Amino acid sequence: MKPLHWRGGCLPEDRVGVMGILNVTPDSFFDGGRHEALEDALRRARVVVDEGGDILDIGGESTRPGSAGVSVDEELDRVVPVIRALRQSSSMYPLPISIDTSRAEVAEAALEAGAEVVNDVSGGSREPEILNVAARHGAGTILMHMRGSPATMQDQVDYNDLVADVIAELQASCAAATAAGVPTSHQAIDPGIGFGKSAKGCLELLARLQEFQELQRPVLVGASRKSFLGVAFGHQGDDRLVGSLLASGHSVTAGASIVRVHDVALTRLAVDVAAGIRDAARR
Repeated sequence: MKPLHWRGGCLPEDRVGVMGILNVTPDSFFDGGRHEALEDALRRARVVVDEGGDILDIGGESTRPGSAGVSVDEELDRVVPVIRALRQSSSMYPLPISIDTSRAEVAEAALEAGAEVVNDVSGGSREPEILNVAARHGAGTILMHMRGSPATMQDQVDYNDLVADVIAELQASCAAATAAGVPTSHQAIDPGIGFGKSAKGCLELLARLQEFQELQRPVLVGASRKSFLGVAFGHQGDDRLVGSLLASGHSVTAGASIVRVHDVALTRLAVDVAAGIRDAARR
């Protein structure tokens, strides 16, 4: 299991990294509107700490299918005060912070405010300067696969060979990050469950997740509460929790180092068991 590094730190090397989601948006698909106020965001951050999370992922722009995006200023106004408040009370919120953005200006401001990791759903393609920002700050960099934008990505779900195509495009993202000066040890990859993939494609990515090990980077999987569970199995609302836990556990047995989730405590239990089973098979 490969941990993600950044200047001065890394995710735990002895267990799966659980990334707790904190969306400070009104329109994210599952938790939109719940944590817009600073006090609500800080309460959510404390829950992630108390429930055994390893990293907090803060996002100020919804990337759900069909979302149109927000201005840079609005995204900055949403995320930077939260990051500053967390860092001013670091004893209460000791987790590393990831900024979920594909904009270089937002990444720069977030890293200056105290974030350590950039989580870019565009894999550096929306604004390539974001890779230079990450390199300058020594940030960890999560490169996700997506075609198009959140507004158009579900119009681009046809592939010649889904896994081979996604691996090739992630390989190009990794090469661009390396060229920008981001060390390999500071890079992680995300196949982009639900981002420009059909429900069947999401299941295929999970089934063939082991193939992503050829990129020799930590693999992050974000399947939590996503719509493919509804399309494929009819699960809606809280009924998606069980499917999310199963997807996270499977991802770990298939080699994932990080899972990005809404339900931290239950996922912590599930992935620890999955990792134990995986490790026992290797002895």
